[in-house]
Amino acid sequence: MKLRDWQLACIKSAIKKYMTHKHFLALATPGAGKSLMASVLAKQLRDQNKIDLILCFSPSTIVAYDFSQALEEQLGALFDGTLGAMGNTYTYQSLATLDESIWQLFDRYRVFTIFDEVHHCAGSSTQDSNTWGDPIITKIKEEAAYTLSLTGTPWRSDALPIVLADYCNSSGEIQCDYVYGLQEAIRDSVCRIPQIVALDNERINVVEGSDTQYFNGFSDLLAQSVIPYSHIVCNEEMILQLLRRANIKLNELRNENPNAAGLIVASSITHAKDIQHLLKETFGEKAIVVTSDQDDAKDQITSFRNAHNKWVISVGMISEGTNIPRLQVCCYLTNVKTEMYFRQVLGRILRITEQPNQEAYLYMPAAPKLIEYAHRIAHSIPDGLSKVKIENMDEGDRIDILLTAEAEHPTANEEDDHFGIPIVDFSANPAEVIASESVNKDDGFYTESNNSVMDFIGRFNHSELIIDGFKNFTISEQSINKLKQYSTEVF
Repeated sequence: MKLRDWQLACIKSAIKKYMTHKHFLALATPGAGKSLMASVLAKQLRDQNKIDLILCFSPSTIVAYDFSQALEEQLGALFDGTLGAMGNTYTYQSLATLDESIWQLFDRYRVFTIFDEVHHCAGSSTQDSNTWGDPIITKIKEEAAYTLSLTGTPWRSDALPIVLADYCNSSGEIQCDYVYGLQEAIRDSVCRIPQIVALDNERINVVEGSDTQYFNGFSDLLAQSVIPYSHIVCNEEMILQLLRRANIKLNELRNENPNAAGLIVASSITHAKDIQHLLKETFGEKAIVVTSDQDDAKDQITSFRNAHNKWVISVGMISEGTNIPRLQVCCYLTNVKTEMYFRQVLGRILRITEQPNQEAYLYMPAAPKLIEYAHRIAHSIPDGLSKVKIENMDEGDRIDILLTAEAEHPTANEEDDHFGIPIVDFSANPAEVIASESVNKDDGFYTESNNSVMDFIGRFNHSELIIDGFKNFTISEQSINKLKQYSTEVF
């Protein structure tokens, strides 16, 4: 397979740095082809007799499987840990349970270690490391012959430093050894130019007993903390409004590209199944649901990747690193509102294929945070490409929406409520976060017993944002202060 220019340049840069340093961090936009680049780099190091074994760590089983396939193809050797294999691929969850014989490999052999989506692993030392970052710091950092860290979103929502990364003392910016952003990827026809459609409503009534409150949009509603955002993405009419637009667009794309597909990102397993039901009953569209409680989740994702069916619904299983190039439409119906996850999901529809139509669309509720992220990306590109278009629906499309609430008021930390989705570990034990995806398995989203009712009466409107790349990555002031704190404590 012919390498792209950025892949060749990144490999050349890594080989040069490995002459004097053992750690290399590459930032490449989602969909750019990081796994192929890493696999070819591994082959070159082996051919130059600089390494004996290769170990690769990634955030999910499907990404680990894809990496093993890429490595096997490039090196012509097995990567399953069996006798005669040249290495193995693991998930980050397995770091805490690896057998001692694995760690002894670093003493006996020259091991090249690859960390995909390394931002999951935190720590500049054992004092500030998370469960995944700690073994990297204590057992791999000094013992590995070389390391390659890959990321498409080089920051963490909890403000901790990324393991093996360096930061500028003055600005707090992460120092990447090679950077290939979305703007460059679009310029090189490596990634698609995505468009974001944000759906809002101009008149919202929230009824609690005999009292009614009026709001002129989701921004107004969420600013006053009347109900949590999770109730918006779980509202049946809200879901139907997004699905209708997304399904129409996907049908248009499939007229030119019959293989085009759509992804719906849900908030929980029950939510995903409710969406599947609505998609079938209202639009006559079938969809598969892929969640972590399924033993064959990896096989289902692989099957969907190579199939021709239209829709897949996922709870955290198809996010960063998952390679399904035929995805061109996405419905963002998760209650996760972090910028990192937003960009990761957007990345699922950016991979260029050889098909004639390469448009990409993401549909979402017009939550202020999500709009902020979209505008931030849009404003990072040259004038003339960053456009915001607001359209109001026709008067005939006025609708009534009833949204039942499980609680009258959101929790204080609603903004960071991830419903157990494995994005970034915020707990002492990230494996517990992954396992907790099914916590909401029996939750009901459309209950009859409730204390408050939200009624959308006005017209829906949506904003279309043509977005492009992002180049300047900084960490927050909170992160900078935390780094200074740890620096003082350690030194």
